[in-house]
Amino acid sequence: MLNRLRAPEGASKKRKRVGRGEGSGLGKTSGKGHKGQKARTGGSTKLGYEGGQTPLHRRLPKRGFTSKFKAQYSIVNIERLSAFNKGDVVDVQTLTSKGIVKNIKDGIKILGDGDIKIPLTVKANKFTESARKKIEAAGGKTEVI
Repeated sequence: MLNRLRAPEGASKKRKRVGRGEGSGLGKTSGKGHKGQKARTGGSTKLGYEGGQTPLHRRLPKRGFTSKFKAQYSIVNIERLSAFNKGDVVDVQTLTSKGIVKNIKDGIKILGDGDIKIPLTVKANKFTESARKKIEAAGGKTEVI
């Protein structure tokens, strides 16, 4: 019955009517106290402002460097390759079609986490040494593209 629908308990709150007399509990200064920056209209400070003192983010020393040219690889662990059949060729297209990799950044890197039992031909941009050994131990091949 649509005419009997009500919001759950505590879902809607009543707005406080400030500045409507002392009896309301929020009269006179409307809950803002006396004078000062926060009592005035528009009296809010920027995030990190410390009243004129040099802010913490400017007092701390600068450290490190982040290169904007650094390659970011989509990572695939070797145990995820067990979704393929014996003798399959695993490349970018097959990994995306199976849903193992959602978005390819600057390429694919195969990590050696887990085990693989089936021989596969894996084509990727990078391999860890342990991943290469495990793929070749299972009878597969690795190709760097």
